[in-house]
Amino acid sequence: MIAAIIAAIAAGLIAVAVIAAVIIVRNRRGAKAAPRKDFQQLDTVGVGSSPFDSSSEALSAKNGEVRVTRGQTAVKKPSEALRGRFVALGVLAAAVFGSLSAKLWSLQVLSSSDYSRDAEKNLYSTVSTPAPRGLICDVQGTPLVKNRASQTVLADADVADDRDVVRRLSAVLGVPANVVRQRIQDSSGGAQSQRVVADDVRLRDVAFIAEHSDAFPGVSVETRTVREYPYGALAAHVLGYTGPPSEEELKAKVEGREIKATDTVGKSGVEAYYDGVISGDHGQRRVLADAAGNALEVVSETQAVKGSDVRLTIDARVQYVADKTLADLVAPDGVIGRGRGVAAAAVVMDVRDGAVLALSSYPTFDPANFTGGIPQEIWDLYTSEESHAPLNNRVISGQYPAASTYKAFTSLAGLEYGFASPTSGWVCEGKWDGFGSGDVQMCWNHSGHGGLDLRGGIVNSCDVVFYEIAKAFFDHGPAGTGQVSETALQDYLARFNLDKATGIDLANEAAGTIPTPAWKAERWRNVPSEAPWRGGDYTNMIIGQGYVLVTPLEIAVAYGGVATGRIMRPHLLKEVRNAADEVVVTYEPEVVSEVDANASHLAYVRDALRGVITENNKVAAMFAEAGVQAAGKSGTGENSGAADHAWFVAYAPYDDPKYVVTVIVDQGGGGSEVAAPVAAKLLGAAMAADAGAELEAPQRVAGSTGKSVEYHGTSAGRTD
Repeated sequence: MIAAIIAAIAAGLIAVAVIAAVIIVRNRRGAKAAPRKDFQQLDTVGVGSSPFDSSSEALSAKNGEVRVTRGQTAVKKPSEALRGRFVALGVLAAAVFGSLSAKLWSLQVLSSSDYSRDAEKNLYSTVSTPAPRGLICDVQGTPLVKNRASQTVLADADVADDRDVVRRLSAVLGVPANVVRQRIQDSSGGAQSQRVVADDVRLRDVAFIAEHSDAFPGVSVETRTVREYPYGALAAHVLGYTGPPSEEELKAKVEGREIKATDTVGKSGVEAYYDGVISGDHGQRRVLADAAGNALEVVSETQAVKGSDVRLTIDARVQYVADKTLADLVAPDGVIGRGRGVAAAAVVMDVRDGAVLALSSYPTFDPANFTGGIPQEIWDLYTSEESHAPLNNRVISGQYPAASTYKAFTSLAGLEYGFASPTSGWVCEGKWDGFGSGDVQMCWNHSGHGGLDLRGGIVNSCDVVFYEIAKAFFDHGPAGTGQVSETALQDYLARFNLDKATGIDLANEAAGTIPTPAWKAERWRNVPSEAPWRGGDYTNMIIGQGYVLVTPLEIAVAYGGVATGRIMRPHLLKEVRNAADEVVVTYEPEVVSEVDANASHLAYVRDALRGVITENNKVAAMFAEAGVQAAGKSGTGENSGAADHAWFVAYAPYDDPKYVVTVIVDQGGGGSEVAAPVAAKLLGAAMAADAGAELEAPQRVAGSTGKSVEYHGTSAGRTD
């Protein structure tokens, strides 16, 4: 193209130069006078005279006679005066034709390949065809998300201008004509791509269109794949859901993934986190198109490549126990408020490698409702206050006061700094005012526990024991002797990552809060009277109340650290398999950190956690029924203006830990009463699966109905 432009410019300059030269030469010749010569006589024979007739000069001139006498100059003929103009015109014409010839030469010779390539681009177009997504399976290979065939009606772009065909499609598919036309006019999938008119079309409608193809020119039917969830809402918050790409997703540049408007993309859960693995590779269809951009003929076609299958650490059998147990507890007849609590969450994790066997959050949802986009009525239902947020994954994003589950960590902190020891003893009278401020704090057991050592304080979850340890941190801090920093307790808690997201392979994970003086000052910067850090902040924090917040998954990971001395990164991915069912990626377990704690202190606290289960008759019976030798801790999280939250966390076997379970029931009441039975059941299922025992096969789980009634909690206060 550049060569053609240069040639045209050069031809134009040459033409201008030639014309200018001709004009200059002509002007110079015209400026010179004709030379004078004397003539004796010029005969006029044959030029208007006769030898037989003589006349005057005037008569001779009238008759056309010419006489030249001595001393006169010869005059040029008129034809001689126009000769220069004809020459200039000829040169100009030659220049024009020369320019055209040069331009033609540049087009035909110099730029022929460029124009041929551009013409071919306009003539042919490449259209992408969507690829089937990979399967999502549990740890044993049971498909939790599959693909099913969907009959999809497609139409060429020009069908939108054919009123008769649009009306016929409307009548057959049961879709308003204006909607059919809008779908065909949607060019977001590409100018030459066929437009999706409807999917999941009934077979009889497909057959009708095929039998009357002459009545539906430009219309075709393809078998495409859509997501299918054979177990309904089972593990819905793990699996997530899919949908058409948003404007932001279409514009985003994702490494290894080119998102088209006709694609299906993961919106949440594993579907979103591993979208690049599951999505597959587009097919390519090369079509011959006319000037209007309509496809005339398919020249070549490359089939789409199915995405890789993802195998999770989830055990569908254990997951089914979790989902069903939570649903039966919170909404026994499908209506929230008629059971215990208004929501619940549970997680089962292998403490050896961080593999998650079950992750359940109730209320839940059926991912099939989101296939092809979220219907407005479903979105309104799931986002209503009455539904209690079924889209919220409470295991990773629900933030609750840790309650007495915190005491495992704060007791280790007391042992670390010498503010408690195996020989320490305290007396609990049910209330405490160690600071002498008149602001009395109560133990959950208002009658008091009497004399206790630290182990007894953990087993009985005595608040007074921990108030005393908190006071020791305050008295030895900057407000007292200055032997420890003002964040000594918080720094120790941070060793268990209770203020950090765990790093699980799911999006939107929240991090817990360990309140510090600086944190409180920032929180209350607009209310100076509330900003100072006081002794009461220590006593609230040490029992997991006040400003303390954690997620259920954080507690599970931290208790795995207590049980084994290692903080593992929790994960859902086990391996990735390609289309040939070959393992191409295997997850490698990751140790986030080794717990920085004295080994004897860990052993002491582990023994106390074992006592929490064995020395409480009701709790002991629950775990005995499940056949599990476990250690754990209960908790009842204070909830202003509503019933308390019920916690229970346990790991087993207590002397050789394999699995840890955390359960929370939002507004469920006492942890030992409400959450412990769920924890025992889930831990029993995990241990049975580990032993290779027969478990109930997973069944279809129903999504939340979105219905609820006003809930009145039965808890009159903390019970542990």
